[in-house]
Amino acid sequence: MGADTFWQDAEQHLIRYGGGFTPRIIARAAGCYVYDEQDRAILDFTSGQMSAVLGHSHPEVVRTVTESISTLDHLYSGMLSRPVVELARRLAASLPEPLSRMQLLSTGGEANEAAIKMAKLSTGRYEVVALDRSWHGMTTGAAGATFSAGRHGYGPPPVGNLTLPAPDAYRSPFRRPDGSHDWETEMDYGFATLDRQSTGSLAACLVEPILSSGGILELPEGYLARLQDRCRERGMLLVVDEAQTGLGRTGTMYAIERDGVVPDIITLSKTLGGGLPVAVVVTSPEIEERCHERGHLFFTTHSSDPLAAAVALTVLDVVERDGLAHRAKVLGKELGDRLLDLRERYEVVGDVRGRGLLQGVELVTDKESRTPADELGRAVTAAALELGLHINIVQLPGLGGVIRMAPPLTISEAELHEGVDRLEQAIAGAVAG
Repeated sequence: MGADTFWQDAEQHLIRYGGGFTPRIIARAAGCYVYDEQDRAILDFTSGQMSAVLGHSHPEVVRTVTESISTLDHLYSGMLSRPVVELARRLAASLPEPLSRMQLLSTGGEANEAAIKMAKLSTGRYEVVALDRSWHGMTTGAAGATFSAGRHGYGPPPVGNLTLPAPDAYRSPFRRPDGSHDWETEMDYGFATLDRQSTGSLAACLVEPILSSGGILELPEGYLARLQDRCRERGMLLVVDEAQTGLGRTGTMYAIERDGVVPDIITLSKTLGGGLPVAVVVTSPEIEERCHERGHLFFTTHSSDPLAAAVALTVLDVVERDGLAHRAKVLGKELGDRLLDLRERYEVVGDVRGRGLLQGVELVTDKESRTPADELGRAVTAAALELGLHINIVQLPGLGGVIRMAPPLTISEAELHEGVDRLEQAIAGAVAG
């Protein structure tokens, strides 16, 4: 089949589910690269869908999948195997108490769906709060708590979805006298508005430590602790979605470690599977027991699949053994320094933000006006691909194009700098063009 036929078949037979497809036919992937059918190497600065923390086709993951698929792959969801119970034990040991009860699922949206249902059942309430630039999944409950995109045209979302303002230090109108971001007042304003909207049935607040699809917005230090206090005052649970920040990505095993906050429920997905469909929801014995007593039901086809658990165990083994969380911290500092240098030298680089190996660059027409540069963002993305670099850009209303970078934690120092070099070439070329 020629390339023209391939794209014709894709156009005729595939449902389009988001933006356009990358104009390359991908044939294989290894390490930090994917390769097209002409065997052109593309440095993968997004770890696939922000997931492949060990890179592509990591030999230990390949070995685990090969062994598991030939011995123990899929079971009736009511059956248990040793990998599933071992994963629950290992995650409990890696998370702060009392987070020790796990359910194994397939995707982040599914895990957030389960978390929302548990929060509603355990509290006896129904209102779910999320930040107004959030992305938590595409299933009904998770999509109801997703405000960055995908809300138009599908009819009413679940009753009781409310928002708080996402803390955007670059664009927020809440400012202290010195011009710095006043996120405390912003949060107080958000809760005052929330309290007026609520019917008095607040069940959960669902947040990401870094809003990736919202434009790499990092919650300020102290934000999570203050948010937890506000939740407790209102009797609602704090649910933290670490789909993209878990397993070492931000420089600690879990992003919540920086803030010393223990949520009532935590969800993990993307990074836990290292690129394969693995997700978990983890909570306390108290919440799990209350849900069980009230008849909690979340019985899915692939819940407790042994192959998925075996893969997650392998990812945990490699991340812990090879010190990849610390590696992300060290390389993240190098990445951040390089990106800050670009901000100093290019008028169109308005802001740099993020943590560890999850960082973003916001493109603007100029630093003074901070006007979104949508066309420039698309041009930079296309130019980067031609230079052999895959990046992803977030373009939301009122926001400059934000280039997201989340390379594998196994990326070499040389590959990291090569990626930034190519990004700079793409920016310079797009500006000149």
